[in-house]
Amino acid sequence: MKTHLKKLAGLLCASALGMSSLAYAEKVTIKIQSVLPTKADEIVMVKDFAENVSKLTNGEVVIEVLPDGAIVSGRDILNAVDKGLVDGGFAWTHYWSGQHPAAMLFGSPVAGAGVGIDNIAFISWFMNGGGKELYNRLWDEMGVNVHGLMLQPVGPEALGWFKEPIESMEDFRKYRFRTPPGIPGQTYKDIGVASVAMGGGDILPALEKGTIDAAEWCCPKPDSVFGFQKVLKHYYLQGLHQVVVNADMYINGDVWDSLTEAQQHAMNVAADASLIRSLSYRIYENGKALKDLTENHGVQLHDTPADYFPEYMNAAKAALEKNSAENAFFKEVWDSQKAFADIAVPFWAGAQTSNAKLGMAYANSKKE
Repeated sequence: MKTHLKKLAGLLCASALGMSSLAYAEKVTIKIQSVLPTKADEIVMVKDFAENVSKLTNGEVVIEVLPDGAIVSGRDILNAVDKGLVDGGFAWTHYWSGQHPAAMLFGSPVAGAGVGIDNIAFISWFMNGGGKELYNRLWDEMGVNVHGLMLQPVGPEALGWFKEPIESMEDFRKYRFRTPPGIPGQTYKDIGVASVAMGGGDILPALEKGTIDAAEWCCPKPDSVFGFQKVLKHYYLQGLHQVVVNADMYINGDVWDSLTEAQQHAMNVAADASLIRSLSYRIYENGKALKDLTENHGVQLHDTPADYFPEYMNAAKAALEKNSAENAFFKEVWDSQKAFADIAVPFWAGAQTSNAKLGMAYANSKKE
C-alpha cells in the first residue's frame, strides 16, 4: 500500500510540475512593423488578430505592432523581415510585385484576376481552391525567408477622390492620380492616367501640396481616417483596380520555426478567423463612414464613367496575359484562379446579382 501511495504521490507531483511549466511557458514577443501609421483603420484588425493569438496561446505569443518607419522604411519591410532586422511586417503582398509578378495575384489580382473573382470568392479560392498552398510557395519563389499569413480581405475598393466630377476617361486623364504600386497602378498608366504610387500616410500631404490632385486608397472608412474629405469632395465607389485586395502579415522564417507547433497552429487559426472578422468589420464600418461623409462633410457620391470599365478591363487582361507568358509561377497561380472561376463565378455572380438588386432597391428607396 505504501509503495502505491508513493507512486501516486510521485505522479501527482510530476503532473503538477508539468502544469507549472505550461503555466509559466516562456513568453515570445513578435515585433511587427506596419507600412501604415498607427492611426490607420487597418491597424484595428491587426490588433484584433494579435489579441486572438495571445488568447489562443494563453499569453505565450505576444504580437507588438510598430508604425511605419519604426525600424525601416515601408518599401523595405519585406526585405527587412527576410534578413531578420524585424520579426515581421504588415503590408499588401502586391507591393512586392517588382520582386515577383505573382505577388499581385495574392495581394491584388487586378480587375478580379480578369475572371470575375470578387473579395468573397477570392477567400473561397484561397481556402478551398488551392490558393493557400500556392501562397505558401510564393515566398520560396521570391527567395525570401518568410512565412505569410493572409489577414484582411477588402474590396471592391473605390475608384477614388477627385476635385471635380469626371464624366469620361478624358476627364480622368487630366489628373495626377495616386494608385497602388505594381500591376494595378501600371494598368492605369497603360490607359493614359498619370499614376503616382505612394504610401497611405503620404497621400493627404501630397494632395495638400498639389503633388497629386486625385487619389484612391481603399474604402470610405480608411479613406476618411486619412482625411481625404478635407481636400476632395467628389467620390466614386466603383473601381476595378482592386476588386480584391488582401493585407498580410509576414513573419521571419527563423522566428516562425522557433515557435512550437501549437503556437504556429494558433496563429494560423487566428489568421483564418481574421479573414471573416475583417470582412464583416469593413462592411459595417464603411457603411457608417459613407453616411458620415455624405451627410456631414459635403462629399458627393457619383457613379464611375461607363467608358472606364472596358478600358481598364482590356488593359488588365493584357497585363495578366503578358506576365503569364513571361513567368511560369505566375501562370500556375493565374491558371488556378481561372479554373476556380470557371466553376464558382457563374454561381456566385448570379447569386450576387440578386443581392445587388435587392440592396440597390432598398438604397434607392431611402433617397425618395
